[in-house]
Amino acid sequence: MSSLVRSLEIIRVAGRYRLDELLPEQARHPVLTPLLRLNPWRLGAVSGTRGERLRRALEDLGPVFIKFGQMLSTRRDLLPEDIADELALLQDQVPPFDQAIAVDIIETALGGKVDTLFERFDREPMASASVAQVHGARTREGREVVVKVIRPDIEPVILKDMALLARIARFVERWLRDGRRLRPVEVVRDYRQTILDELDLGREAANASQLRRNFADGSMVYVPEVFWDYSRRNVMVMERIYGIPVTDLETLRAKDVDLKVLGERGVEIFFTQVFRDSFFHADMHPGNIFVDASDPKDPRYIAIDCAIIGSLSEDDQYYLARNLLAIFRRDYHEVAQLHVECGWVPPDTRVQDFESAMRAVCEPVFERPIAEISFGQLLVYLFQTAARFDMEVQPSLVLLQKTLLNIEGLGRQLYPQLNLWDTAMPFLEKWVGERYSPQSVIKRLQQQAPNWLEQLPQLPEALRSSLQVQRDTQKRSEQLLAVERKERRQQDQRARRCYLAAMVCIVAAGAALPAVRSMLEQAPTVSWILLAVAAGLAWPSQSV
Repeated sequence: MSSLVRSLEIIRVAGRYRLDELLPEQARHPVLTPLLRLNPWRLGAVSGTRGERLRRALEDLGPVFIKFGQMLSTRRDLLPEDIADELALLQDQVPPFDQAIAVDIIETALGGKVDTLFERFDREPMASASVAQVHGARTREGREVVVKVIRPDIEPVILKDMALLARIARFVERWLRDGRRLRPVEVVRDYRQTILDELDLGREAANASQLRRNFADGSMVYVPEVFWDYSRRNVMVMERIYGIPVTDLETLRAKDVDLKVLGERGVEIFFTQVFRDSFFHADMHPGNIFVDASDPKDPRYIAIDCAIIGSLSEDDQYYLARNLLAIFRRDYHEVAQLHVECGWVPPDTRVQDFESAMRAVCEPVFERPIAEISFGQLLVYLFQTAARFDMEVQPSLVLLQKTLLNIEGLGRQLYPQLNLWDTAMPFLEKWVGERYSPQSVIKRLQQQAPNWLEQLPQLPEALRSSLQVQRDTQKRSEQLLAVERKERRQQDQRARRCYLAAMVCIVAAGAALPAVRSMLEQAPTVSWILLAVAAGLAWPSQSV
């Protein structure tokens, strides 16, 4: 019954905001679209642009749909620009849940009263989001902290809404003309995993600890400390930070913060996470980033909310770096070749066709001044082009694309003249050079040496087993070949017997006829010799 009520609520909201009109004309179903227009809730339809109507509809449907819209706004390879821009405005403005319930959850998780666990606990929440809310506190040791607590009973609600979203996605994929290209089932599946991961604060705490360790010197970015003794799956306690919201440009300028350094440092942090650590914060929207302006000429970032983390394999790191360098150099042939080599597009893709498509996408962009080129947007265009060649969606690359768009947008907001190309290219060239220099290769060999030495005593036995398997395989092959040869010989013998019987029958039948017998008796000797040669040539040969 609850699923039916929720389904009716979705239908009501879809009609009120005329969501059926969001589809492009070529993607509308000839039967389904007229039926959707009969939705009775369309009578009180809300006006506005299509992106605005979609955003407001998601807000009406609640936290799960709001976060879905936020995630969808990052898939600019799937959405028109106006819709993606409108969805990017979605914010988690959810009323806080009851303070007493929050305190009860914290006390149950940590096994004690908040007044005992903390020197001070603020029952009034500092902030409230779709899946959690945050309270200020002070530990018994005098450390200022924040206590993040998951909303009560939210997981069953999320699972129900995700099940409905999955049904809608399957419906869209099956019945709408452009449904398969939009890959709605895949998008919902990725979102389901993402939002369920956000419910596990233990995972977020572990991610924060790793990111903090990666930037241990704290010169570029500072990650708050996690208090593990106070952290559980549904409760996390971490150091309270004091910084300026990265979007508060007025305050940053008032404090004379060097915005050029800040913008370039954001780009450097991104590439360091991706290529040095292969562990990058994949939710770096402005709400999760603050600025420490204690030294205005050398500002640093403060990053929070590490629930979503991306990583790349060594192969993906290498191919991505070379792809980016090739794009910088406008070497489209290498870009196409690398996509095939790393398996991002099918191996039977014609490199020349892919190269031509890449050139058509990139050249108009490169005609603009370099400072006006959005590298993140160019990456979106490239992924869209690759999709036409059946490029498989790589979740790690989608997170990377989303993060790069966030970083570049943030950097240009801080410093509009930011040239991401000049900032990124030296970093990539240095990384590729160092990664595959003789010294680096030797270092990786040294790292692998203990593992090889550990396996060395097992090498003779492994070699013997391999040789035995090879001998057994060869023996079975020889046995199969012998059986096959025997069968062929038997077939040859049957064929020769059949041929001989046929010849005897022909001769006997011919000899029984007076005319034929007379012709045979009068035939010269040469004819008999030629007949014998012909019979010999026609005799079935023996198979090998």
